[in-house]
Amino acid sequence: MKGEAILEVEHVSKSFVGLKAVDDVSIAVKRGHIFGLIGPNGSGKSTLFNIVSGTEKKDGGRVLFDGSPIDDLPSHEILQLGLARSFQIPRLFFGMTVLDNTMTAFKGQIGEHPIAALTPEKWEPQESELAAKARRELGLLEIQDLYLKPPTEISGGQMKLLQFALAFMGDPKMVLLDEPTAGVAPRLAQDIFNEIDAHRRERGTTFFIIEHRLEVLFRHVDHVFTMDQRRIIAEGKPGEIVNDKKVIDAYLGG
Repeated sequence: MKGEAILEVEHVSKSFVGLKAVDDVSIAVKRGHIFGLIGPNGSGKSTLFNIVSGTEKKDGGRVLFDGSPIDDLPSHEILQLGLARSFQIPRLFFGMTVLDNTMTAFKGQIGEHPIAALTPEKWEPQESELAAKARRELGLLEIQDLYLKPPTEISGGQMKLLQFALAFMGDPKMVLLDEPTAGVAPRLAQDIFNEIDAHRRERGTTFFIIEHRLEVLFRHVDHVFTMDQRRIIAEGKPGEIVNDKKVIDAYLGG
């Protein structure tokens, strides 16, 4: 698997006030695939995602993305390399419209340069092009009619979809999704995973997903890692994981 991996985590550990949050974790995620990360609450899943995405610094080990180390990079530089992240609780700009939120995710906007910003003819064509692209992304997620609303006026499920539009807007190589279906209706949960499938199929995007709705996750992922007690205890195809005694014991307390 190593030679095909877009993400490699090697012996990574993290402690908070002397308590282990991630303990010697090693995984590899294959390019162009959908991988799942499951486990009981408190097993270290979100902390691992935080380390990979640069919002937490590891204590030991190594993280490689697309063959290059990203251990010491801040999260915005990791995003520039093509590794996007969504959070369990959506992180949005609540004073901006849905459309403006989506457009903030695009890398290399001319208007962000202080000098170019003073010359509208330099950035307005790009701004129009980005707005059209953002509308297309929102349309794919069936929330295009909300584009002028602030996030405070849309539902929790729609916020989740907006966060996906933000992640997809920059055409990332890989997306980390933390509980993408938490708090949404079952039909919308299936729609979300159908959209993930479509992005993988049409754009070759790699996905690594933390999810508690195993019945939905297992219909779409190629490979699953299971964490318990801050360590990886099992990995394999969904059919293998559901019959793994270590996984069953972790969930049922056996």
